[in-house]
Amino acid sequence: MAILRALWPVLLVVFCLFNSNSVNANTTVSYDGRALLINGQRKVLISGSIHYPRSTPGMWPDLIAKSKAGGLDVIETYVFWNMHEPERRQYNFKGRNDLVRFLKTIQAAGLYAHLRIGPYACAEWNYGGFPVWLHSIQGIQMRTDNEPFKNEMTIFTTKIVEMMKAEKLFAWQGGPIILGQIENEYGNQEKHYGEKGKAYINWVAKMAEAQNINLPWVMCQQEDAPDPIINACNGFYCDSFEPNSMKKPKMWTENWSGWFLTFGGRVPHRPTEDVAFAVARFYQRGGTFQNYYMYHGGTNFGRTAGGPFISTSYDYDAPIDEYGYIRQPKWGHLKELHHAIKQSEAALVNGEMHSISFGHDLQATVYSVNSSGICAAFLSNTHPRKDATVQFNGKSYYLPAWSVSILPDCKHAVFNTAKISTQTSSMAMEKVGLESLLPAETETSSSDTKPSINWSWHKEPIGIRSGENFSSNGLLEQLYTAKDKSDFLWYTNSVHLDEDEPFLKNKSQVYLHVKTRGHALHVFINGQFAGTQWGSYNNTSFTMHIPITLKAGTNEIDLLSVTVGWQNYGPFFDTWEAGINGPVMLLGLKNGTKDLTFQKWNYQIGLNGEHQRLYSKTGANAVQWNSGTYPPNTTALIWYRTEFNAPKGNNAVALDLTTMSKGQAWVNGHHIGRYFPSFKAPTDGCSDTCDYRGTYSPTNCVTGCGKSSQEWYHVPRSWLHPTNNVLVLLEEIGGDPSGISFRTRYVDTICSHVSQDDPTAYYSVEESHGVTEPPHLNLQCSSGQHISAIKFASFGNPKGSCGTFYEGSCHATTSSDIIRKACVGYEECSIPVSEALFGKPCDDLVKSLAVEAICSH
Repeated sequence: MAILRALWPVLLVVFCLFNSNSVNANTTVSYDGRALLINGQRKVLISGSIHYPRSTPGMWPDLIAKSKAGGLDVIETYVFWNMHEPERRQYNFKGRNDLVRFLKTIQAAGLYAHLRIGPYACAEWNYGGFPVWLHSIQGIQMRTDNEPFKNEMTIFTTKIVEMMKAEKLFAWQGGPIILGQIENEYGNQEKHYGEKGKAYINWVAKMAEAQNINLPWVMCQQEDAPDPIINACNGFYCDSFEPNSMKKPKMWTENWSGWFLTFGGRVPHRPTEDVAFAVARFYQRGGTFQNYYMYHGGTNFGRTAGGPFISTSYDYDAPIDEYGYIRQPKWGHLKELHHAIKQSEAALVNGEMHSISFGHDLQATVYSVNSSGICAAFLSNTHPRKDATVQFNGKSYYLPAWSVSILPDCKHAVFNTAKISTQTSSMAMEKVGLESLLPAETETSSSDTKPSINWSWHKEPIGIRSGENFSSNGLLEQLYTAKDKSDFLWYTNSVHLDEDEPFLKNKSQVYLHVKTRGHALHVFINGQFAGTQWGSYNNTSFTMHIPITLKAGTNEIDLLSVTVGWQNYGPFFDTWEAGINGPVMLLGLKNGTKDLTFQKWNYQIGLNGEHQRLYSKTGANAVQWNSGTYPPNTTALIWYRTEFNAPKGNNAVALDLTTMSKGQAWVNGHHIGRYFPSFKAPTDGCSDTCDYRGTYSPTNCVTGCGKSSQEWYHVPRSWLHPTNNVLVLLEEIGGDPSGISFRTRYVDTICSHVSQDDPTAYYSVEESHGVTEPPHLNLQCSSGQHISAIKFASFGNPKGSCGTFYEGSCHATTSSDIIRKACVGYEECSIPVSEALFGKPCDDLVKSLAVEAICSH
């Protein structure tokens, strides 16, 4: 076993080379009413979304290898227009934007690719993937029958297609790309654009076909997709979806494996059993291409998150988590599902389908090929509460509520969506204090003295201080003004008050009243922080009404409007505005109300520190920094800087920023993203348990009530040096950097529960001798870890679930000793669930084995 583990990286490469999909320079891809055809052969395909800018090139090979090991055939990705063309005709395909490298990594692993060019993406991505410079084009209207927009869309689409052709990445050239997508979820919005919307979608189809990619094109959520474009489904469930032509296959381009996280929102989770149920139902009802959105969600680095108020984390409760770790049991359970579906492929794509009703909510769907003996069946129970037993082909089959059983031979149920036998893993985030990561030259000499963090800080000037400022009468909209060069726009004005103002004598209160379209607003009066307020994902606009302190003479009023990612979805989303729209008024003066709305305002896009690039080494050296062990922790608009060594080992790294309020973070000049721990989730709506049964919605299974929506912020290992790394924070409201720590992610607890009669856990079948080995319980820690302890083990009828297992009425006393001997000290182990090994603790009972183990470094 140890030799196999040591050779695994080499074996994986060999496996990829000799087990890759059959793609060569003559590969053809087409479709009929049943499936996609690869070289004329119908295929059942299982796909997963991985977005290349939401991870790093160093992560791509591992993510794709884990996707293949999980049973995927295809990797699906959007192409992000604003990342590749940030300025008009200035392109960027480097680093995380290296689309060609990403596709070639997919190809090297022997997988196919679905390229969703769009170029509108949605994707909880800033501005839906559109570059903001589009607004500077005279007469432009987006996503409609508008010549300036269609011209730009054609230029970018052609740019991507020609790049793919030049790199020989289409399937007919020997590359991995077997599908293209044009536009995205336009059908939901088309009616708002009237006749121009219909004309636009017809033009889009013709433009795509004119690209001559010699592959099928897809439009998702587009019931009127013109031939030969395939219309496809997006959603939590797509089993009832039907394409708009019997000549097109039933395709599911987005099966939402979880849901996105918003700042101020609870953390959503989609139960594994429900995802599996939705997938099995889709294939049961004639589907042959399904894609998980997301299979790896990743991270919204920099200012890429849209929404607004979409968090920096885009974990999405996906089978591979934000940091690149396999999420169990979701990954493993779906892998077993994929295997069962693939066993049924010949019947699914070639067989005649007929259904048998066993009563309300109970159904068998059979696919059979006449005279060949090829047969596959799906037995479903769609009732959200009642379990059932059905008779099929002379046998009884137990169907839990909200589940599907798959019988690849119409006889043996090899998989049920509600029965999880794969390993369950609990992930932990080990705290690594900054003081333990100090560079050698900053450590104290005494071993008895705890080293102190040497923070440096630089106060951001309040109001307009750079030369890049301008004036305008009235209040300007932020998107058109700032053009997404920064989250920040200063609105500055001044008010002269006479000494006879009554409030100066009678101590009455003056109020500032500001109406804004969002997303956040910080107020400064005479250089002093006076208050802050923000909107939310569901309501970005708000009115701020706060008491302020003014003086006789001239008073400076500095309003800092802050965006938290631009709108990415909805009809005419590109026209949605942000920033202060007014009125802006002072209340409580001797003349009543003073309206500042239409006065002359001064403006500055961005902060001084942004213009000076304080997050870079060159920029940091250009200003004076204060330093000391105890940095100020209540100051608004302040930059913090410190150095640290990378945490030891290879585990994924995150920043714990829960002691901060709101701002942005950089490590070695890489923009980690926005942080917002002060925006807490509601205190209600969470539960320790989650019932997978019944129609899922993102509010069903949530955690994190009353906590910061996002606590940890991913720092890719490839962005770290062994020593002398630089962390820079821009804090907007006031936080305590002395409480910041790093976290390293690892598998903590692993569990599995396997029954003697579980058909999905069979280790091997020796057909030549007619002997079937018993099911095996398999445990595996992360690479570099080993099983250090067994917390629970019971062969018999153990009860509970991972973390809460307990012995039932039947228990083999040898359980713990056998498991310890087989597993402790090893990275992985496999144990037969057999009376021959554990003995016979009781009669007349189908027994199972439950184990909970601890993984350690």
